[in-house]
Amino acid sequence: MSSLVVVSHPDPGSLTQHAARSVAEALRATGEPVEFADLAAEGFDPSFGTADLDLFRGTGEMPDDVATEQRRIDRADHLVVVFPMYWWSFPALLKGWIDRVFVNHWAYEFSPGGSFEAKLGRLTVHLLVVAGDDAESFRRHGVDVAVGTQIERGIIEYCGATLGSTTFLYSSDTRSSEELATDVRRIAGDLTARIADHEPAAV
Repeated sequence: MSSLVVVSHPDPGSLTQHAARSVAEALRATGEPVEFADLAAEGFDPSFGTADLDLFRGTGEMPDDVATEQRRIDRADHLVVVFPMYWWSFPALLKGWIDRVFVNHWAYEFSPGGSFEAKLGRLTVHLLVVAGDDAESFRRHGVDVAVGTQIERGIIEYCGATLGSTTFLYSSDTRSSEELATDVRRIAGDLTARIADHEPAAV
């Protein structure tokens, strides 16, 4: 069982980075292979440019950096995406990674005739969202519903992947570092247990 942990935050000392590295370390402790992708440190370009548009239109080739990311995901049974919530969704870097990497002919197959095939059925995706607000506020304003619509259904299920879990690390701006550290350890342990107990999808 292999996992790919993807983190989107430019500050290596941030809570988001700490949470992602804690998850990766907990997974490695099980003896299973784990890859770690720090999109900011690696300099991934999130801009959907001319080459991406040509690929979308069927007139161009897959950009090399996109193909590299797809191969990394192809090596994993579980994809763990760790990010801070910005405006009820992904930060721009992570959104651009999704826009450029989860494309037609790899994540799904859509033909001009209208046929559609989801192509990531072998993959299980886990979301770890670092949130400044508290759980009650998220429920009251429907932020959890927005995540379900935009990300869980709009991306993960659309591509045929399985949603393994969505976990929120709440009140990241107001709780003590000790309390947050305890929560991160618990979340890393819970995610590792879920992944260890999960049977990979048949290819």
